[in-house]
Order: sequence, then structure tokens, then C-alpha cells
Amino acid sequence: MAKKVGVCQEERGLPYFKYFEQDLAPIPQEKLDVLHAGPSEQMGVPFADKNLFLAGKDDDYCQVGFGVYEDGTAFVCNTTYMPNVTGEMLDWWFPWHSVGSDLRYKIWDPEDHYFARADNAAYVCDPNVPMHQKTWGVNHYVLEDVGGGPDALKLCFKSPKDFGYDPNQVGTDVCQSMVCAVGEGNCAAAMTHKWYPYRDGVLFCSRFWIGYGMVDGKIQKIVPDDVRIPDFVPMGLFAHNIKEFTNLAAILPVVYAENRDQF
Repeated sequence: MAKKVGVCQEERGLPYFKYFEQDLAPIPQEKLDVLHAGPSEQMGVPFADKNLFLAGKDDDYCQVGFGVYEDGTAFVCNTTYMPNVTGEMLDWWFPWHSVGSDLRYKIWDPEDHYFARADNAAYVCDPNVPMHQKTWGVNHYVLEDVGGGPDALKLCFKSPKDFGYDPNQVGTDVCQSMVCAVGEGNCAAAMTHKWYPYRDGVLFCSRFWIGYGMVDGKIQKIVPDDVRIPDFVPMGLFAHNIKEFTNLAAILPVVYAENRDQF
């Protein structure tokens, strides 16, 4: 078992410290099999065709896996079934963990998450801002470990429209709600998580396009044409993703029930 990140005495006194102390939820074996098999032969949906993903029309592309495109950029795909989780819980979770105590981010993945801090906490905590919009235009400054040691990251969250999505595809049977961001750090990437009701919970679908960043106000490929992102980069991100979202699925229903009014 990996060593957990440090906590201070104040964090130990918070009511949700118990979720930091417990063991992480075990990753399903089928996800570990995908990880150990290496890069997927089936490519992820290209960034230019991301609206296919939002519309649920990307069945011809990878759903769970990782790899590198011919142009040198990389992809990570994951689909997580979250029983007993609702869309409202996820709309709440993404802004909630970015304000208040660092412990909120740590309980998500106690072995790899150090902190996530919103640069506009007043906006995030404003009760007049709809829950599903509390990440829009907000930057999260994050410290986490995705395999290479603690790494600083700036996640620039955007509205679906500003990310380049068709906003009419949000609020449907295959995309109840979502968050999307462009990450600035040692390895730039564009990211989307969408979710919708499935069985007795939600299906949570993640897509990352590694090697993309903001250029002149647009999300574009920033990897030079003669550079190929190494396989270990998407592999490490996939390993982290299947770990953190398996654990979030396990703790979110109770964390939400106990803290939903404590912004």
C-alpha cells in the first residue's frame, strides 16, 4: 500500500477525516487488466470530434484505455459506474472540493492528492451561482501525484460552450451534466468528465487529450509535430484516473449526505 499524504492536526479534527483514514476502494480487476495490457489498439475519440463523445455517438472509439495518436498527442478514456451516486452529487463535488480545507481534496485520493484551491472562492461559495456552473471560469491550483511525484497543475475550468462543445448536448439522457478544463503544467491536457443516470446510479465518463493547451484563446495541439508523447504519460494518468474515481464512487454518497450544506 502506498503511503498517504500528510495531514495537519486541524484536518484530523474535521468530520470527514474518517474518509481519509479508511482504505481506498479496490480498483476493479478489469480496469487493472487494461492498464497492464498497455496502450489500446483502438484510438480515443479525436479532440476535433469531441461532440461525438458528448452526444454518446463515440462507440467506435476507445471507452476505457489509453494511447498515443499518430500526431504525437495522447488520450486517456475511462468509464466508471457509480452506484448510489446522483448527478446532483457530482455537480456539488467538483466545486466543493476546491474550497475550504485541503482535506476535501485529500479524501478523494489520500495517496496522491495534496490540495486543490479555487482562485475565486467567493464565486464558488456564492449561493446565487447554480451548482453546475460553480466551476465555470474558475481556476483550480492543484498539487497531485499521477506517477512521477507531486506535480503542480493549474486547471482552467470552462463552460461547455467555451470549451468548444455544443451546449445543446448538455442536459440529455447521455450527458446530464459535466465539467471540462484545460490543464497547464508539465504536461498540458484538455479534460472532460460527463455523467448521466445509469442503473441505480450514474455512468461517469472521462476523456483526456494530452498535448493540448490554450493558444490565442482556443484549445489547440501544442505538441511540436516532431514530438511524440511517451506511452508512460497517458499510462500514468489512466492509472491515476481509475484509482481516484473508483474511490470517489465509494465515498461520495455519504460525503454528500453529511456535508451538502457545508460550503
